[in-house]
Amino acid sequence: MNDKLKSKDYAELLEPLQLELNNLMHWLKATGNRMVVLFEGRDTAGKGGVINAITETLNPRQVRIVALAKPTELERTQWYFQRYIGHLPSAGELVLFDRSWYNRAGVEKVMGYCTDAEYRRFLKEAPRFEQQLIDDGILLCKYWLAVDQKQQEKRFAERAADPLKSWKLSPIDLEARKKYVEYGKARDRLMAATHTRHAPWTIVEFNDQKRGRLNLIRHLLDRVPDKKVPVQRIALPRLRGKPATERYAGPVRPIKGKFR
Repeated sequence: MNDKLKSKDYAELLEPLQLELNNLMHWLKATGNRMVVLFEGRDTAGKGGVINAITETLNPRQVRIVALAKPTELERTQWYFQRYIGHLPSAGELVLFDRSWYNRAGVEKVMGYCTDAEYRRFLKEAPRFEQQLIDDGILLCKYWLAVDQKQQEKRFAERAADPLKSWKLSPIDLEARKKYVEYGKARDRLMAATHTRHAPWTIVEFNDQKRGRLNLIRHLLDRVPDKKVPVQRIALPRLRGKPATERYAGPVRPIKGKFR
């Protein structure tokens, strides 16, 4: 097994990928293309971490993260895909789904939140829905982040012990934790039904999250090989006179904080 990647080495490897991600965003803006990336996987797989690595240096006006809560009572009466449509990208945008419409074939199926008929209908409709997105010009990428149960248990324990991460644990997560094998079977069935030529799945190993992020981002960038567009570099003219100090003429003053 490879040694754990050091944070310094990871940062050095990530930086050129983030530069390429910025080039990708320039390309999307210049061409008007639209891109959707789906991140699926078990709890603790690392979806949030890789999404943060992708968006960290990007223009927040051009990239959106979609992480929907459970459907409302009204949404349960709608066509299943309806609540996702409003989050699809406009020209020049990148949209990242932290879990997606595949909830129906994952957590909903395993935890019994949908009927067998709804589940079977989803497996038939998902490839058709994705074909419509692609026919309309959307670039669609689907990733499954894979993690072994031993590593998953370690991450659950870290979340439970860390007050900054405990919000990531819910009662549903604790119930789903008991169903590792069932989630694997559900994954295999959804991929058998929805791994298509027009919208293939890519599985990325995330037992080592740093390496997983690097591999996923590299693969994502390679999906759009021709993404270089001329970018005008901005030259800053010299200031006239000395730099000014910020002064306050009104009644409001800055706080005198303890960290000075």
